[in-house]
Amino acid sequence: MNDLIPVVNKLQDVFNTIGSETVDLPQIIVVGSQSSGKSSVLENLVQRDFLPRGSGIVTRRPLVLQLVNVQDSEDSKAVEYGEFLHMSDRKFTDFSEIRKEIEAETARVAGQNKGISRSPIHLKIYSPKVLNLTLVDLPGLTKIPIGDQPTDIEKQTRILVLDYITKPNSIILAVSPANVDLVNSESLKLAKQVDPEGKRTIGVLTKLDLMDAGTNALDVLTGRVIPLKLGFIGVVNRSQQDIIGNKPMSEALKAESEFFKRHSAYRSIASRCGTPFLAKILNHILMNHIRERLPDMKARINALISQTTQELLSYGDPALDEKTNKGALVLKLITKFSNDFVASIDGTALDISTKELCGGARIYYIFNNIFGTALQSISPCGNLSVQDIRTAIRNSTGPRPSLFVPEIAFDLLVKPQVLLLEQPSLRCVELVHEELTKICHSCGNQELGRYPRLHAKLIEVVADLLRERLSPTSSYVESLISIQRAYVNTNHPDFIGGAGAMSDLVKKSEKKRKEYEKLNRRANLGGNTTHISTLSGPSISSKDDIPDGLPLSDKESSGSKDIGLQNGIGNNSSWTQRESFLTYFFGSGNKSDRTVLPDQPLPSRNGTSVKTGIDMGELEKKLDNGAIIDDAVHLTDHEEMEIQLIRSLITSYFNLVRKTIQDLVPKAIMHLLVNYSRESVQNRLVSELYKEELFVDLLQEDENLASKRQNCKTMLDVYRKAFDIMNEAM
Repeated sequence: MNDLIPVVNKLQDVFNTIGSETVDLPQIIVVGSQSSGKSSVLENLVQRDFLPRGSGIVTRRPLVLQLVNVQDSEDSKAVEYGEFLHMSDRKFTDFSEIRKEIEAETARVAGQNKGISRSPIHLKIYSPKVLNLTLVDLPGLTKIPIGDQPTDIEKQTRILVLDYITKPNSIILAVSPANVDLVNSESLKLAKQVDPEGKRTIGVLTKLDLMDAGTNALDVLTGRVIPLKLGFIGVVNRSQQDIIGNKPMSEALKAESEFFKRHSAYRSIASRCGTPFLAKILNHILMNHIRERLPDMKARINALISQTTQELLSYGDPALDEKTNKGALVLKLITKFSNDFVASIDGTALDISTKELCGGARIYYIFNNIFGTALQSISPCGNLSVQDIRTAIRNSTGPRPSLFVPEIAFDLLVKPQVLLLEQPSLRCVELVHEELTKICHSCGNQELGRYPRLHAKLIEVVADLLRERLSPTSSYVESLISIQRAYVNTNHPDFIGGAGAMSDLVKKSEKKRKEYEKLNRRANLGGNTTHISTLSGPSISSKDDIPDGLPLSDKESSGSKDIGLQNGIGNNSSWTQRESFLTYFFGSGNKSDRTVLPDQPLPSRNGTSVKTGIDMGELEKKLDNGAIIDDAVHLTDHEEMEIQLIRSLITSYFNLVRKTIQDLVPKAIMHLLVNYSRESVQNRLVSELYKEELFVDLLQEDENLASKRQNCKTMLDVYRKAFDIMNEAM
């Protein structure tokens, strides 16, 4: 049992070499408000003056104090001295020098002001007057900043104290002055916050000799006020006058003992009060606590050894690399990178994500969703107005009027529409190239991460390969569009053709004719002689209301007769569908079918012409302007028929080409870019990087990784050493 505290001290020394707090060591945490007598309690335990004193916060860094009992030898007395971890080569036999070193080390880290620091000071004191103990003295709790103290000094100290006392292996030594109501004790409040059942909190009452006459703390010391499993212990420290007068510590301890023996209230519990009893009980509590926690600590360190060993293996061993054939290592890493690249494209990687699309699945998404949707969103005739089609038809016929729809106009109009497919096709190539580049950057494992230069070169070579393939792939896709525009194959089996387009128009015309016939029958049966143009249906003046394929005579335009009568709908007309269409397409021979332009001179009743207000000179000005647009408002029946026919043909052919492009572009990208890259990536990497003069440069290790490996080695050595120490103790 007596060897357990030195074991913890050894563990603490071992872990201090790496500054690690991964293992929660059993230790006593001293907590108290400013001027609560905390420093005096520690000095009484050591029986030496060694702590800084003054106003405000004096302890501004945690002080880890290890008390080591040394026995006097037969020949001589044991020498009392102190050692600092940061000055392990020097022994301080003068305890006033220890105080100065604590002040200097505090100022070095925490600065000259009254700020605090989390970095601890480690002090070990060897003396025959002490019992084996490990204590941590923390900055005193304060409420209001004084002088040059930081404005948030209360928050800083509270957080620091909580960090220490929250650890389950710590024992809380809550120091409170007896001349202040315990309800206001900050140390007990914090202790109750982290240890509500009081299982690992021991209370210390100071300044019992300064209580008002007639009052005592017997109820507190006997546990009748605040129940703590480890109880309360009363102590009497030296007064400020005793400290100034350098009263010997032995006399102070003797005066403390006399106080408890003579005090009427404390006489019955005098054996359980005072600094010597506090030291014994702390020693006993700490040893029992260590004995209980040691198996868990051993298991924890054993787990840390296993974790650290695995981490060290992941960093690799540079000694092995020096013995390994560098060429073989480079080839191995190149092969692994190439296999990862291919596996990511094929979807056969071991670490496939279940949260988002990756690798080849993203390429499929580009083909099916992005590219396919972009093509379907293009309207075959969306950017062609009636005026555009009308102008193209007139330009393709020259000075002669057309009898049929000119094929030149169809070619002229459909080729720009096919060109609309080029931009989304080229963008599809770019998106796939970007995805392959992303796949390249995501390839590589932790072993390859050891060599950043090699990794960067691998990515660079693959990126160059992808850039080389981008240009021919884009050129081929452009050529696919150019091929479609080079020859308009109107003999394609899926193309509707002129006859098919005409047949569709006739069917639409017949459908509308039947609708008008039905409408007129309803009007005649109801005895209503109102013209169809005046019915509740759509107006006859609109060209959209005229059934496709039906001529509109000048009499019908004037609205002098019923439509059903004029078209023979209501009087059993002998028109056949074919006659109706041919009459509509080629004209009836009636000169009155011609549309009269607004600016055209009108014949008068006596045969003379009447001007409409625009002479030939004004019309000639249009020729001088260089660009002429036929701005006639009304379309003839023949022109309307031509426009509808052209639209139908363009839509049919454009849909045919769109299906072809939607099928061929992904195939071209897969063949020229994706498959070519995945099949040639390893050969390219080997030819570019497998060169003996490059091996040394490529296998330069990452400095950060080398540092991590060294830290990992150091920690593994510490954990193994700590495990050996605990094995010796158990």
